[in-house]
Amino acid sequence: MRTSFIELKGRERAEALLDTGSFRELLGPFDQLESPHLAPQGIVPESDDGMVILKGQLNGQDAVVLSIEGAFQGGGIGEVCGSKIAGALERVLADNKNGKKVVPVIIFDTGGVRLQEANYGLLIISEIQSAIVALREFVPVIGLIPGNVGCFGGMSITAALCTELIMTNTARFGFNGPEVIEQEAGVEEFNSRDRRLIWDTIGGNARAEIGLIDQLIADDVDTFKAAIQTAIDKTPTTPRTQQIDRYLSLINRLDPKVRNTRETVLSLLADPTTAALPEMKDAKTPSRGRTWFNAFTGNAASLSYLPSVLVANVEFNNKPTMFLAVVPNADNRYQRAGKGEVGLQEGWVLAKYIREAIEEDKDKAVKRNLVALIDVPSQAYGYNEELLGLHYSCAASADAYATARLAGHTVTGIIVGNAISGAFLTHGLQSSRLIALNDKEINVQAMSKQSAARITKRTIAELEEATKKVPAMAYDINNYYTLGALEELIEGVNADAPAASDVQKVGAELAKAIDAADGTLSRRLQTVPALKHGRVYSNLVREKLAAQWN
Repeated sequence: MRTSFIELKGRERAEALLDTGSFRELLGPFDQLESPHLAPQGIVPESDDGMVILKGQLNGQDAVVLSIEGAFQGGGIGEVCGSKIAGALERVLADNKNGKKVVPVIIFDTGGVRLQEANYGLLIISEIQSAIVALREFVPVIGLIPGNVGCFGGMSITAALCTELIMTNTARFGFNGPEVIEQEAGVEEFNSRDRRLIWDTIGGNARAEIGLIDQLIADDVDTFKAAIQTAIDKTPTTPRTQQIDRYLSLINRLDPKVRNTRETVLSLLADPTTAALPEMKDAKTPSRGRTWFNAFTGNAASLSYLPSVLVANVEFNNKPTMFLAVVPNADNRYQRAGKGEVGLQEGWVLAKYIREAIEEDKDKAVKRNLVALIDVPSQAYGYNEELLGLHYSCAASADAYATARLAGHTVTGIIVGNAISGAFLTHGLQSSRLIALNDKEINVQAMSKQSAARITKRTIAELEEATKKVPAMAYDINNYYTLGALEELIEGVNADAPAASDVQKVGAELAKAIDAADGTLSRRLQTVPALKHGRVYSNLVREKLAAQWN
């Protein structure tokens, strides 16, 4: 007789996977580590913040199961629950580095960022992603998407980074939720009430057919356990997020002007033919990202074949440096990415050039610095984007930036324009040092106000009122600075038309950030604003987790 895995609560799911009597819970309900950001908004917190950590054995193998409770705030990632995931993965990584094999299993039942703690969610999801990329070198990181909420938003990028993904046919796995696509692109682009459309695009069967997951299984506890064991025993293969040529070939051969079908995608995947690049028109649409790219590279010609991704290698501060930017192109083949959004092409192309730099520098004593010039309004919202797995494009770039850090490249980000949602996770948040211009036009957030209001069932006025109580919900760069993520907030610069003195001033701060950069993301937890207020609970979670770990 089968026992449904989907119908179990988050804690029950974790318990069902581990050997009877082998496990214990860390930072459980009696530790009462609640989110401090919900009560001020009139939301009742939970004593485990909707995140369960069980440490035990799975078929005799040491394992840690991280289970997201989808019934609490839609499984959204906030400061406490996200830090529990990131902190646990960091401890698992340390164990594996010390020779103790521990396999991490993540149960995804999440809409992505918890919008009531928006910028905390983005920051901490990037830290989870960084830990996964590092862990994959030692053990398989296994992701489960059972059903109910599914897996969306920034956590879909996280899932895409896993070594093995296991899913049921009733689950959904996509970047942008149907309601968000409808809000941002219109009902003609994606009807959020069309259930067949949803499951034909992002459902388990659809994802399995085009190879975006590894195992499609029945809803049964024993079947899940067997699938995890299969993943543990499997010979490692190249992660999807590193199969850049394969996916770029597919994206370049598709016609973005039509609503493509799974059949079209499958036929192209089955055809190994390498087609010539399609015509890439460049409208040279103005943007801050383009302005600052030109300023720092001396108007160098971009190495990138894609007009919406600028790449140049130059000497900066007497060191070899690669500058990268995502810019608008009104003539973009994929029009959903025409205004500077990160779309299907942009993430993979960023990954392509970053990985080329890693390969070229692998035997060099001095590796080039990577600088992400950040001016991204969001990820692209569209039917074709979801069908082809936009989250994998974004994950490919995040993977490449994190891999570069681990390989000894400095990765530094400078926010010169907007830094929104999954685009920021794709291009910028894997930087070990972040600096920003102090400019009132800059927004940093997880979602547009209109979509955030719709998802949280608030008016925009109510949403703006909540930002006064929770700085992580605010959109402006000064509130973002209080979270501790920025090394420096640069004053008195003309962001749109910088004079030579402005470029010199920003360049001096960028040089300092590059010199201070290391291979981790830990600095953002130790800045003065982080220690004073911004990341107090992030640090507390890690301290308590370390005390309970062994």
